[in-house]
Amino acid sequence: MKSRCIAALALLTALALAGCSGAHDEIVIKFSHVVTPDTPKGMAAERFRQLAEARTGGRVKVRVYPNSQLYKDKEELEALQLGAVQMLAPSLAKIGALGVREFEAFDLPYLFDSYASLHKVTDGPLGRRLLARLESRGIRGLAFWDNGFKDFSANRPLRTPADFKGLKMRIQGSTVLEEQMRALGAQPQVIAFSEAYPALAAGVVDGTENPPSNLYTQNMHRVQRHLTRSQHGYLGYVVIVNKKFWDALPRDVRTILEGAMRDATAYANRIAKDENDKDLALIRASGLTVVHEPTPAERAALRRALLPVHATMADYIGRDVLDALYRETGFTAGR
Repeated sequence: MKSRCIAALALLTALALAGCSGAHDEIVIKFSHVVTPDTPKGMAAERFRQLAEARTGGRVKVRVYPNSQLYKDKEELEALQLGAVQMLAPSLAKIGALGVREFEAFDLPYLFDSYASLHKVTDGPLGRRLLARLESRGIRGLAFWDNGFKDFSANRPLRTPADFKGLKMRIQGSTVLEEQMRALGAQPQVIAFSEAYPALAAGVVDGTENPPSNLYTQNMHRVQRHLTRSQHGYLGYVVIVNKKFWDALPRDVRTILEGAMRDATAYANRIAKDENDKDLALIRASGLTVVHEPTPAERAALRRALLPVHATMADYIGRDVLDALYRETGFTAGR
């Protein structure tokens, strides 16, 4: 039923666009995402809207729909491919559902130890190679946007790998993240981001993983008594557009939008760390969540428990991609 509704909406959108044949008719870009406007992604989407509209003199209108107003996690990619929306910024893990498994490499634990090592990939040839893989799915990849590094949370302290045993942990859809939770003895539960807070509040799941900005802006800290600053993995986004829509844009408009996206991306990646630091401070100040900074020994134990996920997932992701990532980041399992 949902697929039929999306298809009907896409048809109406196509008919509306077909009637706009003039060179200077208004171009509407529906930009849907699943987080709140005050997250790094939400702020970056708004920055892109401002730049796109200003630089095209209002010829382009970007309508941003945050916080799953239009679609949930599993629905938005289908909506984009059908043309019901034109632009998304899904988390990198979601691209695996399109059959482009290489993007799930970003979910591997401890792959990146800093934003600098991450940006060697996302700003370099390997990042462009990954974006190009989306073309065959009817999608044009425009940019990578940072959110931040993830922490584990639950309603009991998480100081050692043994503390995860038996916990039902909410994750986004990702084969790599499922294996990560199993490596800790936890039970992975795939739940849409918009449904994470209700699931935590109701006790359907015991814990989750998120950068502080997602945890705080979704009020998950109100129903998670403990947060461990594990920084074990990265959460980022890929900005994508419907390829047919993008290719049909007038060349001058497309050039302007590409420039607006470059500047919005620089903004997104500049604010990501600051926003997470700010929201972590707000979590601490709330008094609702105990924030634990792992000792060096605790970090080492968690890392030892999670590193085998790399070997387990190598064939799934593609060894050539992993080797390229390791070369760019300097990652070694023994580090």
